[in-house]
Amino acid sequence: MLLIPCPHCGSRDAAEFGYAGERRSRPDPNAATPQQWRQYLYERQNPAGWADELWFHRFGCRRYLRVRRHTVTGEISAVTDEGDVR
Repeated sequence: MLLIPCPHCGSRDAAEFGYAGERRSRPDPNAATPQQWRQYLYERQNPAGWADELWFHRFGCRRYLRVRRHTVTGEISAVTDEGDVR
């Protein structure tokens, strides 16, 4: 079982969260090329190792969390708040 230590609610089962994908920066809509948009929308790193991910605590505080997780072992090294639902 994967437990995610929510900074607001404490350790919770991953079933309470929604996986929102790899954490990455959105390109500037006024300056991005079609190639940059394609990379942002469709290409993923999918590393076998440490990755920064976004998770949404849908059955708890309803906040986005940045989770530093090892994709092979499931170990979590850090969790930080990314903010409210927009």
